[in-house]
Amino acid sequence: MKTKLAQDLANVEWGVLTPHAKRDAIIVVSKQLNIVDVGAAIAQDDVISVQHWISEQLIQKPDPEQLTSWNTNPSKQFSTLIVQPFVLVQEATPES
Repeated sequence: MKTKLAQDLANVEWGVLTPHAKRDAIIVVSKQLNIVDVGAAIAQDDVISVQHWISEQLIQKPDPEQLTSWNTNPSKQFSTLIVQPFVLVQEATPES
């Protein structure tokens, strides 16, 4: 499963993600976590891991301040992974 999810990982601009934000489907993944590992846990219904990450605020819905910031910068890059019905996003690290 992780191999398949890793192949589905994509870098996308925030402007492309706004329809998903409007339907409340975005989940923000902390940079402390591997987005593919999170996607696999969600897809496999690993409730223990997911609940732990939520309790530690390592995965969460975007807050209003984040949405406002991202909406003013629609070209901001995110690593994204679709795990129906959610779209996992992680702020992309700028290229050096």
